[in-house]
Amino acid sequence: MNLQRYIQSHQTDLTVISASLIVIGFLSRYGFGNLAGYNVTLAVASIIAVVPIAIHAYQALRVRVISIDLLVTIAVIGAFIIGEYNESAIVTFLFLFGAYLEQRTLNKTRESIKTLTEMAPTTALVLAEDGTTTTTDVDDVEIGDHVLVKTGANVPVDGQIIDGTGYFNEAVITGESKVVSKRPGDSVFAGAMLSNGTVTLTATQVGEDTTFGKIIELVEDAQDTKSKAESFIDRFAQYYTPAVLIIAVLVYLFTHNFETAITVLVLGCPGALVIGAPVSNVAGIGNGAKRGILVKGGAVMDDFAKVDTFVFDKTGTLTTGQTAVTQVKTYTANPKLALALTARGEQHSDHPLGHAVLTYAKAQSLAYQSLPVTSDRTIKGQGLELTIDDYQVLIGNERLLTTHEVGLTPPQQSDLQAIQVTGSSVILVAVNGQLSLILGIADAVRPEVKGQLQALRDRGAHHLVMLTGDNQVTANNVAQQVGIDTVHAELLPEQKVDYIKQMQKAGHRVAFVGDGINDSPAIATANIGIAMGSGTDVAIETSDVVLMQSSFQSLVHAYALAKKTVLNTQENIVIAVGVVLFLLLGLIAGFIYMASGMFVHEASILVVIFNAMRLIRFGSTPNVKKAPQKTTDLT
Repeated sequence: MNLQRYIQSHQTDLTVISASLIVIGFLSRYGFGNLAGYNVTLAVASIIAVVPIAIHAYQALRVRVISIDLLVTIAVIGAFIIGEYNESAIVTFLFLFGAYLEQRTLNKTRESIKTLTEMAPTTALVLAEDGTTTTTDVDDVEIGDHVLVKTGANVPVDGQIIDGTGYFNEAVITGESKVVSKRPGDSVFAGAMLSNGTVTLTATQVGEDTTFGKIIELVEDAQDTKSKAESFIDRFAQYYTPAVLIIAVLVYLFTHNFETAITVLVLGCPGALVIGAPVSNVAGIGNGAKRGILVKGGAVMDDFAKVDTFVFDKTGTLTTGQTAVTQVKTYTANPKLALALTARGEQHSDHPLGHAVLTYAKAQSLAYQSLPVTSDRTIKGQGLELTIDDYQVLIGNERLLTTHEVGLTPPQQSDLQAIQVTGSSVILVAVNGQLSLILGIADAVRPEVKGQLQALRDRGAHHLVMLTGDNQVTANNVAQQVGIDTVHAELLPEQKVDYIKQMQKAGHRVAFVGDGINDSPAIATANIGIAMGSGTDVAIETSDVVLMQSSFQSLVHAYALAKKTVLNTQENIVIAVGVVLFLLLGLIAGFIYMASGMFVHEASILVVIFNAMRLIRFGSTPNVKKAPQKTTDLT
């Protein structure tokens, strides 16, 4: 048993040794004319390579499964009987090499689980009745405990705020880049980061029962489920191997020629079939890798080609993942001055929307930093009141303007409502008692998405769905812009998983495209999980396909490549099986002999390799339409 484990654990080393001996053998014969050295070397190579194959065949027979390994083992024995060592050496090497290629590409790392657990908070500041705090292991926090969370800290438990206010980054849970303001009575999730403020909360869920804990559990469950896939070769062997064995027995019974029956086994050993699928997969995977598309295995290619439903996260996937000024309405003769005053005022604010305004002002090359600020006052829940370069400036919401008796005309009110309907956050700016600007701030849609989604439809995608943690209004607006069929919004990670499972039960083959930690359970649950390369390590490790350039054009190419790779694999299977049938019929009919059969057999291996190499150049001149980009002027 120890020897068996040792051989299986060193199968790659045995493959390398076998290949080296085959090279030495051919050099001996064709370089030095040493036929004896050729035969001995290839015989040793055959024995070394067939050992792990025979072990697999034995293990399969113990559970009453007739595998392709059994056919290869019997063929090698037959090749030794009739002295065809070259055939046995090449077939066994190709078999091991094909298994190596498959194993290397199919290996799934579970580092994502480790990364997730490392990100989970380990301690909490538990607040006692006398006001003192104790640093407590997060596993020891109980439901009902009061927990203090300070600026920059991660929330250790799910809870409800009882004191204090703050801005929370909940991207780890909801995937949304927008920082959320929370006050007493609001719920918060474990794993969220308090960007600004100090709060006290009552623990409502702790440990594995928190939303963050459930994310880890969902990823583990989904990956365990997906690891039980059965390879095509194993399924095919259940029928092919007995068929070849029966044919060999029948040939012997009818011809009473033992050598002919053995030849049937040797020629029936599907060398081209063994190498055909892996070499197509490797060529397809190599094509993707050159374009920044990482496909984790041949089984992924096969599943990806069958996808009919694409499910997208919104933030960071359909959108850029960064809040930005997306709409500007101006009501002044000097809009650049109004924007400069706004940017100067936002320098006195810690509100997250202010960063978007500053970024936009810098992009407009406005020199606002030197404007003198003689007074500034923050009005809680409304905004800023400032005096900048002798201008009276109000920056905030509609309530701020109402408080200062700044009214909006009907057209201005209509503009405000139009921006609000899109789900954008709004900043109103009044200068000297008159409304000057309305700024719409949102997570901008990727400009190329609409055209690329249509390209996905053209290549066989029947249904496009968005699952997002963002609000329904914003989600609907984004969906309308890019052409999404179905939208489900305001979802937690486990709810996204539920929707994916519902689609799968309805018979759909689902691909989920996302980039955040909160997306990892959905990525792992879908038939194909696709991660944007700019996303988190967890999403990338959990996924089946990684788009390193975070490009929708890469997504379209990957989908088309998967279909082409599967078609190429099927072509190789037809070639391999067709050649074997031709050889067997020719052998029975009497116009194929061992020598000619070996030539055709080895030639078929080269044919499937050259056929697979065509995949390397697939999509060299992509022709995918891009949606026109939109620009915003200060007019």
